[in-house]
This record gives sequence, structure tokens and C-alpha cells, in this order.
Amino acid sequence: MLYTLITFVGLFVVAATVAVIYYVKAEELRTTGDRLQGEMDALVSREESRNIGGIIGTKMSGHSNLGTLVEHFNEMVLLVKGAPVPATSAEVKVASTARLIDPLLERATDFITLPTAKAAVDPNMADPNAIDPNSPTDPNEVKPVRVALTDLIDSLLTKLEQTTGQRDATEGQLTTLRGRFDDAIKTMQETEQSLTAKVNEYYQQVQQVKSDYNDLRILVQQNSDERAKTLLDQLEQTRAQSAQLNQDLLRTQAELTVAQGRLAGALAAVNEIKPAPDPNAMAFKPDGQIVRVDEPTGIVHINLGSEDRIYRGLTFSVYDKAAGIPRDGKPKAQIEVLAIERRVATARILTSERKNPIHVDDLVANLIWDTNHKNQFVVAGEFDLDRNGEIDYDGVRKIEALIQKWGGTIAEQVTADTDYVILGTEPRVSAEPTLDQQSQDPMAMDRYNTARQANGRYQQISRQAASLCVPIYNYDRFLSFTGYASMVDKAGAF
Repeated sequence: MLYTLITFVGLFVVAATVAVIYYVKAEELRTTGDRLQGEMDALVSREESRNIGGIIGTKMSGHSNLGTLVEHFNEMVLLVKGAPVPATSAEVKVASTARLIDPLLERATDFITLPTAKAAVDPNMADPNAIDPNSPTDPNEVKPVRVALTDLIDSLLTKLEQTTGQRDATEGQLTTLRGRFDDAIKTMQETEQSLTAKVNEYYQQVQQVKSDYNDLRILVQQNSDERAKTLLDQLEQTRAQSAQLNQDLLRTQAELTVAQGRLAGALAAVNEIKPAPDPNAMAFKPDGQIVRVDEPTGIVHINLGSEDRIYRGLTFSVYDKAAGIPRDGKPKAQIEVLAIERRVATARILTSERKNPIHVDDLVANLIWDTNHKNQFVVAGEFDLDRNGEIDYDGVRKIEALIQKWGGTIAEQVTADTDYVILGTEPRVSAEPTLDQQSQDPMAMDRYNTARQANGRYQQISRQAASLCVPIYNYDRFLSFTGYASMVDKAGAF
């Protein structure tokens, strides 16, 4: 019992000692916890601590929440100042940044509002919130709230876009006005030149009238006897000249009648011996023949090659070997050269008749190309190359370019060396423009003169070709004889 009592008392003493130690330690921990909680409350409130993720956002790797906030703050200061952020307190950083921003804000606010300038231009445009400089200043008066930097930047950008748009619109209007001004100056100069030419023409007419008037006045000033004698002498001289001219005319007519009779007899005799040559004979002479036909592939071979100076892309008309080349030149098929060897060439079939296909020994011909001779052409008139119902202003040039591409030559006038003449439709000449029409359209007279010259050249070439027996081809006949009729509707045909 004694041992048990002693053991119980010892355990009680030990338990009491441990309890006292734990109580003391607990008090120290509570005191430390209160101190730390006070420091935590000074650093961040409990409401802010609970919402720390929403305030700071995602915590940076290797940084505390406060370190993350400091890094974000440093980035903002760096963005504003554009210089490395010094290692100092947030208060100093904000103060130094504000010292840079405040002047900019004041300048930007002045730029946006400009109350004095607006009121000077239009009193209704003045800022209603602007402070009147003439009003008494109250030191206790509350200052206006500072404009946010982002709102200020948006306002500046809006102003800049409006100003840029106004500048572009003004420049466009200026360009338009300059173009109109240049056109007006050009029209005025052309009108001035035209009027000057007319004035010079009228001046020459006036001078001629003055000269005639002076001659007439001198004649009138002569006395009646002298004038009668002068007129009688002129009359006798004119009668003598008229009689001489009449005799010469009768003699010339008689000689011409005799010469025409002899010429008619000689021509009749020559025609009995040998008919007159056909000027179109060369056009009916074939250039080659078909030597092979591959109907499924649409390929034929002709007996013309590099030795004949044939060209890739050259087209030929194909004619029946028995019927020959008809007078109108209408072919049974058309082909285009694709590949050339020394004595043969490969060509693709452009068009052919199902009921009258291409056969071996059929004839091929092209009016322009010739293996031994460069044919000379003269082109005149108006042409509707693509058959759209409208005249091509450069139709003559394009046909001449096609002729030269295939080995022919071009001449301006018909001579004994001309082989063929290609005539389009006759150029139309409208009525001569009046002075009112010329004042409204300064180029009207130039177009009229150009049309007259084109029509005169057309008539001259037609007469020369008829007198020299040079074959004349219209546009359709020219395409038929060259095998090019199926190509005119395609892009790049001319």
C-alpha cells in the first residue's frame, strides 16, 4: 500500500509538472500567434487573405504572393518610365512615376479640351466643366478628378484618327481639284491653239480680200477708155487661148480614140492567143500535203519541215485533194503546227468536217507563208477582229503583226511589188464639227481629220490595187486562206 501511495503521488507530481510546462508553452505559443496574427493583419486583412488569389492572380514561380504583386508593380512602372526599375520602396516608385505622368496628363488634357481655343472659335463648343479663369479662386474648392490614363489615350487616339481621316479626305479633295484644274488648263490651251489657228486663217483671208480690193481699186481708178481697152485685150487673148485649147483638145481626143481602138484590138488579139493572167493564181497554189492522219488523237503530219522554214504555231487550211482550193478559200479543215522535224511537221486539227474528214494527200495552204518568197501585204480599213460588233481601234496593227510573225512583209502603199491587199470596212467620216462642237470637245476636229485621212488612204489603196491588178481580200476571206478563222475568238489570237 505504501509503495502504491508513493507511486501514485510521484505520478501526480510528474503529471502536475508536465501540465505546468505545457501550460507555459501554450501561453508562449498563444502570445506568439497573437503577435504573428497582428503582423499578418498589418500586412493583409483577413478578407483580403481569403480573396488573395482574386487580388493577385496566379502566383509566379519562385515568388510569394507579395513578391508576385511587387513584380507586377515593377512591370507597370517599367512600362510607364521605360527604364530599369530601381530597388526602392513602392512609395518612391509611385512618386517618381507620377512626376513623369503628371506633365503628360496636363499636356494631353490641354490637347483634348482646349477650352480657350474652342471658345475663341465657337463659344458653344467650350467645355462646360472648364474652370473660368476670371472667377475667384477658392483655396478650399475641390479640384477636378484626374483623367484616367487609358481614357486619355483612347481620347487621343480618337482625335488622331479623326484628324488623319480629315487630312486624307482633304488630300483626296485636293488631288481631285488639281486634276480638274489640269484638265481645265489643258482644255483651255487646246481651245486657245484652235482659236489661234482660226484667227490666223481669218487673217490670211482678210489679207487676201485687202489685196483683191487694192487691185480692184487700181482698176477702178483707171479711166474708162483704158479700162475698156484693157478688158478688150484680155478678152481677145482669152478667146485666142480658148480656140487653141479647143483645137488641142479635139486633136487629143482623136488621138485617144485611135489609141483606144488599137489597144482594144491588141488586147483582143492577145486574149485570143493567151488569156489574161489571174491575179489570184498564187493564192490557189498549195504549200504542201497531208502525209499521215491520226484521227483518234486529232493529229496529222504534213510534208513541210525545218528545211522549208516552217514556224511552230503556223496555221494551214486543208483542202480536198481532188477539188483543189475554191475561189472563196473555204477549207474543209484547219490545222496548227505543233512540232517540226527536218522534212515533216506534226500539227493538231483545229476544225474538221465529220462528213468530209482529212485524208492523206489533201492540200494545205497559207496565204501569208511561202517557203521561197516573202509575200508583201498592204492593210487598210476598219476591222472587228473578235466579231463582237465593235471596231478594234488597233485592228490594222494587229493584222500586220500577224503577217510579219508568219514571214510576210508590210508596205504602206500599193506598188508593183505588192502581192496582196487586205481591206476591212470603209472608215466612216462624220460631218465636220461646228465651232460650238469644237468648243465643247477640243478633240472633235482632230478625230474628224484622222477619219478623213483614214478614208482617203482606204480609197487610194483600193484604186491602186484595182489599177495594178493586185488581189484584194476582205477579212473573212483572209482568215479562210490562212487557216486562222477558228482562232480569232481565243485569248491572245492577235
